[in-house]
Amino acid sequence: MQRREFLQAAGALALAHGITPAGRGAVLPPRPGPRTDAAQDPELGPDVFAHRIQRLRLEMGELERDLLVAEPGTNFRYFAGYDPGRSERLILLMIPVTGEPLIVCPSFEVERVRRSGIIGDVRGWEEHEDPWRLVRDAGAALKPRRRRGRAAVESSTRYGMALRLADALGGYSLHDATELIEPIRMIKTPEELPLIRRAIGITEASIAATQGQLAAGMTERDVARLLSREMQTRGAAGGGLVQFASSSALPHGGPGGTPLAPETVVLIDAGCSVSGYASDITRTMWFGATPSEEFRQVFNLVHDAQTAAMELARPLQTRCQDLDRAARERITAGGFGQFFTHRLGHGMGMDGHEAPYLVEGNDRRLEPGMVFTIEPGIYQPGKFGVRIEDDCVVTADGLEVMSTRPAKI
Repeated sequence: MQRREFLQAAGALALAHGITPAGRGAVLPPRPGPRTDAAQDPELGPDVFAHRIQRLRLEMGELERDLLVAEPGTNFRYFAGYDPGRSERLILLMIPVTGEPLIVCPSFEVERVRRSGIIGDVRGWEEHEDPWRLVRDAGAALKPRRRRGRAAVESSTRYGMALRLADALGGYSLHDATELIEPIRMIKTPEELPLIRRAIGITEASIAATQGQLAAGMTERDVARLLSREMQTRGAAGGGLVQFASSSALPHGGPGGTPLAPETVVLIDAGCSVSGYASDITRTMWFGATPSEEFRQVFNLVHDAQTAAMELARPLQTRCQDLDRAARERITAGGFGQFFTHRLGHGMGMDGHEAPYLVEGNDRRLEPGMVFTIEPGIYQPGKFGVRIEDDCVVTADGLEVMSTRPAKI
């Protein structure tokens, strides 16, 4: 099976396991929310990671790469099933295009790494030894005969580590692994979507519970701490930005010590992690009896812009930048174009921000299984800001909004 056929098949499989198609261009209603108690999160089995490594090797063959090397992080965890974390001590995942993957780590970490992940070949180095010797030996054994190897280096690798890699893998040329890994991780598979849905459900419930406890005099920091506690009671680690009044006009502002006053704007941008998978939702509300007319006008315009982008989505037709343009055109027509100052959205999965990005200049076409936010905003300095952010998945025929959109005012 060719790489493109394999990835399309993976997208089709995702549709068959929880992404329900609708009429062309339809925006599907949200599914019933996942449980938000602290029950045991589902585990991903070894077969999931074996399938991922198979997909990786297809990409490696297409791009003529012989070896992937990765420090601990989300890409390490995506393929190895575990992220041991980064420190000054070398831990490195090495996946060859043929042959068995291996991990190099300190000897005292071998048992933990072997038990926690799915890689059986874990090679330890003692504290007094040069750990790069193991990398050098492994690289030499995996290198193709009679030619220079080509190693793909995970893109978040620290600079100092990259320099040591270049020396240890002297028989290889080094290349950025982004184009290798990104197409795989962009298309979410059946076992990933339930984890994202659970994170979304926890986040929505936590935001709602936090909003219900708002009281005059509370500070942004108070509310941020409350939000984190609400997530913890539902079994997830997370939190977010909390911004009142004019602070809400800063797209990435707060939280600070500003006290909450009646008849003002409250913006909460929150997310949590479930088994390594993220959510990202923003809700903007009016704290008081009756929203001002200006707030109502801006809120409803942002809502309309979000709807315009959602309704445009056509898999294999619509480009990422088209969604950004649709929302931006609606806000500009409403007279607030200069106040929409960021891209429309970003991909979401094991990283809260990952490909694909919904931004001008990104002509990648939507594919079934892509998960991303749609979050238009209007930010008027010195006054207030409004952002509505929902999490979506591309289906066979349109877009499903996985979170529960707020109603217009």
